[in-house]
Amino acid sequence: MKKVTSIATLCVLLFSAAAALALFQPSKTKAIIKGKVTDKNGIVVMGAAIEIIDASGKVKGATTQTDANGNYKLGNLNAGNYNLQCRLVGYKTETRKNIVVKNDSATVVVDFIVTAATETEASETVATKQKNKPKQIAPSGITFVQEAVGAYHRAFGGGMYKKENNTLHQYGNEGSLRAMPAPIDDSGRKREDEFNTTDYNLIVENEFQRVHEKPLSTLSIDVDVASYSMVRSYLNNGQLPPKDAVRIEELINYFTYNYPQPKGNVPFAVSSEMSDCPWNTKHKLLHVGISGKEIEKQNLPPSNLVFLIDVSGSMQGPTRLGLVKQSLRMLVNELNEKDHIAMVVYAGASGVILPSTSCAYKDKILDALEKLEAGGSTAGAAGIELAYKTAKEHFLPNGNNRVILCTDGDFNVGISSDAELIRLIEQKREQGTFLSVLGYGMGNYKDNKMEQLADKGNGNYAYIDNIMEANKVLVQQMGATLHTIAKDVKIQIEFNPEKVKGYRLIGYENRLLADRDFNDDTKDAGEIGAGAGVTALYEIVTDENELKSLATTDKLKYQQTKEPLVTNRSNEWLNIKIRYKEPQGTTSKLIENPVNDKGTLLANTSDNFKFSAAVASFGMLLRDSKYKGDFDFDKVIALAKSAKGKDDEGYRAEFIRLSQIAKSVGEVSKK
Repeated sequence: MKKVTSIATLCVLLFSAAAALALFQPSKTKAIIKGKVTDKNGIVVMGAAIEIIDASGKVKGATTQTDANGNYKLGNLNAGNYNLQCRLVGYKTETRKNIVVKNDSATVVVDFIVTAATETEASETVATKQKNKPKQIAPSGITFVQEAVGAYHRAFGGGMYKKENNTLHQYGNEGSLRAMPAPIDDSGRKREDEFNTTDYNLIVENEFQRVHEKPLSTLSIDVDVASYSMVRSYLNNGQLPPKDAVRIEELINYFTYNYPQPKGNVPFAVSSEMSDCPWNTKHKLLHVGISGKEIEKQNLPPSNLVFLIDVSGSMQGPTRLGLVKQSLRMLVNELNEKDHIAMVVYAGASGVILPSTSCAYKDKILDALEKLEAGGSTAGAAGIELAYKTAKEHFLPNGNNRVILCTDGDFNVGISSDAELIRLIEQKREQGTFLSVLGYGMGNYKDNKMEQLADKGNGNYAYIDNIMEANKVLVQQMGATLHTIAKDVKIQIEFNPEKVKGYRLIGYENRLLADRDFNDDTKDAGEIGAGAGVTALYEIVTDENELKSLATTDKLKYQQTKEPLVTNRSNEWLNIKIRYKEPQGTTSKLIENPVNDKGTLLANTSDNFKFSAAVASFGMLLRDSKYKGDFDFDKVIALAKSAKGKDDEGYRAEFIRLSQIAKSVGEVSKK
């Protein structure tokens, strides 16, 4: 009996050893389905969702998105038959059925060619999405909406969520289309930010000014474009954006325009165009364009960059830290051995996880980036101080010294006040280290703080909602994003009262300056990067009687209004003045450009003029501006289509699709 027991024990030991050995053997490579998504013209499509679905069309397995080159990969698959669908708002959904994966080590290539959805199809998609939302099941005033949490929903968001009894519920007012995107991670779990705390600064729309009383319009230039990608995220989710998320100048400046390049040693050129105002033909529209000097990539100065990355708990998920990694990986691959990167992270505490390293060692940089994980509270201010310290230690006197902050803006630990933080950033700006901000995620996003930090840090601010936007900001427009060619750039326009009775600046509400600030070199203003463009639009009134119906203030009772002086330059409508400083300079330089042309018919204007007007009217409709005139989304779409022009990247086509979605969402919300 004892011998039998020993044999049994030996068998158990041998079996356990075999099992343990099998456990530590490298697993076989699972099957892969990969491919590329392009449109009918062969242009790659970025940010498309690729999903495994069942026979009924329901998402049932792995999901992914196409990268900057239109490529996707679904890995870790078993042998079998699969159905795939490719989805992106504004395009028709494409499906591939019965894809056979013969064995667990197979690689199967499945490409998609997508076509743009018609306006009717876009309308039906939005209407169906809103119609399918479950009805209210909570007490009056609160709506609990159960939503599926698929890849598309995680990619674009869809409301505030709370987990109850293993079910996700969306919170918001009944019928509202303005709930914020959901802070949900890959597993579908609700994150720690249970309630929506997204903040936007209040925007009070610019009104008409009488030229007799205020002949000067003074502003700081703005090349930020974050508002456009935030608006896109809302619309892609079938929601209208909050009014204060819509900064019209950022919508306009999102697009590149065909402006002439500057000549000589001047860092930028100024151009202008005037015609009838599309949304109010009684008025004129002035288009002012500034183009920064382009610098070839190989001629850009060396960069001393510090990636300051938020790895707090609120950054969990594929559209937050996951997208940060993808974004910065793309940027690293664009740099060369003369450029250096350091990496600082912050959560409950902050630390340097990568000392300043030449981009000749990209593998080392990318490895440090890949190891990042999210968790903890947010000591944002401490992280910024450490990032600036790291940048100072490797300062390049003739280079680009910049901290790049990647965050959802949820600073809740560290420096005790925003004022202290701003003073720190201003101090470092004067010492030659600039700050750029890349925003990620929604739900607890602090747009107001992110915009302010970038403005005070002499940097730019972009919101990265998908990999396509990361490619635009950090690859296609790397020079404009990272390399400043002029700082403290101010515009001042003087209107001739013989020609112009009143005017209204469209957008730039948070960029207005006092007229006296124009010649004051101590006043901070905006920056222009290499190859960047800036556009400003003015709505102009030429009839005194028309102005009376638009003026918001009464004429003075005790002071006599001065009549306009008769000028010997009566052919001039206005004079454009620009002041700027060299990137390391302290004294500004002046450029002047008078405008003496009353313009031409709208039909004869450039594509630049018409398309920027379409974008401006789109913004006014989203903000429900009292100055939107007789325009609607149909007119926006028609005007944009007439000015689409050369559109290699597809951004103008995307704008037209977003306008179609906005029209559909607006119609559904009225029902």
